[in-house]
Amino acid sequence: MLIALDLPLGVQNHLMHMGLVPDAHVKALHRAPAGDPTVYSIDGIEVALRRETARVIRVRPVEAGVIGDTSPATTLLEAVS
Repeated sequence: MLIALDLPLGVQNHLMHMGLVPDAHVKALHRAPAGDPTVYSIDGIEVALRRETARVIRVRPVEAGVIGDTSPATTLLEAVS
């Protein structure tokens, strides 16, 4: 589950228009043969993101997304590594 985008405002807005909004469900689908970019499913829409972008997107596992949960967020890149 998406928690936050730690990116410049212009980049944040661009990604938000593609569906990267708080509470969106994100799943890694596959990586390019060289390992970058990775294709993610964001609430059913496929988006390719480079490592430098995925590194600053904070997520939390869906199971941990219950109300009052305090489990630490991780980056999108760490979540799929």
